[in-house]
Amino acid sequence: MSFLYFLVRASFLGLLGGVWLAAGIYLYLSPNLPDVETLRDVRLQTPMRVYTREGDLIGQFGEQKRSPLTYEQIPRQFVEALLAAEDDSFFEHRGIDVMGLGRAVSELLITGEKGSGGSTLTMQVARNYFLTLERTFMRKFNEILLAIEIERALDKQEIFELYFNRVFLGHRAYGFEAAAQVYYGKSISELTLAQHAMLAGIPKAPSRNNPVSGPTQGSDRRNWILGRMLDLGYISPAQQQAAVAAPVTAKLHGAQISFSAQYAAEMARQEMLDRYGMSAYNDGYHVYTTISRPLQRVARQAVVEGLVTYDRRHGYRGPEQRWPLPEGSSTDAEQYWLQKLKRIPRIADQTPAVVTAVLEDRVSLMLADGSSGELLWENGMSSARPYISENRTAGPQKTPADLFAEGDLIRLASNEEDAWQLAQIPAAQAALVSLRPDDGAIVSIVGGMGFELSKFNRATQA
Repeated sequence: MSFLYFLVRASFLGLLGGVWLAAGIYLYLSPNLPDVETLRDVRLQTPMRVYTREGDLIGQFGEQKRSPLTYEQIPRQFVEALLAAEDDSFFEHRGIDVMGLGRAVSELLITGEKGSGGSTLTMQVARNYFLTLERTFMRKFNEILLAIEIERALDKQEIFELYFNRVFLGHRAYGFEAAAQVYYGKSISELTLAQHAMLAGIPKAPSRNNPVSGPTQGSDRRNWILGRMLDLGYISPAQQQAAVAAPVTAKLHGAQISFSAQYAAEMARQEMLDRYGMSAYNDGYHVYTTISRPLQRVARQAVVEGLVTYDRRHGYRGPEQRWPLPEGSSTDAEQYWLQKLKRIPRIADQTPAVVTAVLEDRVSLMLADGSSGELLWENGMSSARPYISENRTAGPQKTPADLFAEGDLIRLASNEEDAWQLAQIPAAQAALVSLRPDDGAIVSIVGGMGFELSKFNRATQA
């Protein structure tokens, strides 16, 4: 009986001590906690986007790729995938998952190492917006206290929205809508179940689990999440099996630029930078220019075709670069050339390619995507007269070997039959600007052969 009394007394004192300890920690930390009300007016760093007058995107500027959505715009299927991955009791708890924290403490006691951490989505919001990523007990206490305050100040939908739009997901993508655009080139509402589960698995290890840098690890995490969704009743066994069998289709996508108007976009960027400073890159400005899509297309086509026609009359100047394999090297030729090709931009619809073999009536080619092709003698080579001077060209060459050698970097363009023909970047440059006569608005502007070739705008700077 005395032992039972001792056990009850010890338990009571231990509980009382825990309460006093928690109260002491709260009184010590609470004065230094940030004001969670600032989350109501949080300003996410969103890139500046530049448009034509018709609303076509012609430029995007900003370090972080982000496209915020409201909770109502997030697909229910993705909400369930993220809950299965990170916090399936999110809509029931009040900021802290006691069972999750208990598991984390158990892992620490058994293994001696900090494991999952038991963080809820609310705790992750507290960390992402207010705290650092250092793994210390003091930070964890702050995280818990902030999570409780966040739950008091905001409803669940607002908290989920904050997490959805802020979390880092690799390749400069912040927030899941931006990640959907970066990895799949689509809005998150257009993705499949397998793709939703893939994205939901990235936050645990953004550099390792994203589907481009770590497709195998990302697939393993995706399949685990699909299993959790099945266990939670979010999906059927047939849906789970089909999603697990789905291939990884992700690749990096840039901003979905509608068409080429980089010189106009750069002018808009400089004007915004002069007006608003560095905040122009992060405050989500939408800049509408007076550029007209159809007139800009015609202007660019006129400049490019005029320069190409003029340049062709002055002869072929030979390969842009020569990349012969080092003598005695055991380097794989294709890999050697492919690495170099990836750094060569496509300019004015002219595709870079490397000559891999010179035959009697054609040359074999490799393109930057690793695919192969061929250039026939009659598609530009037979009429290519080597450049001698501004006013002189040599006579037509007799064989491809007179023009090319293995490792030559050349340019290609598609002809009307969709076959490759020989091309080259013109040595001359030109510019064109069109103004609306009634108010002087710029409706089209081309500053040179290609923005990738030279950012110098000959229409405004020459």
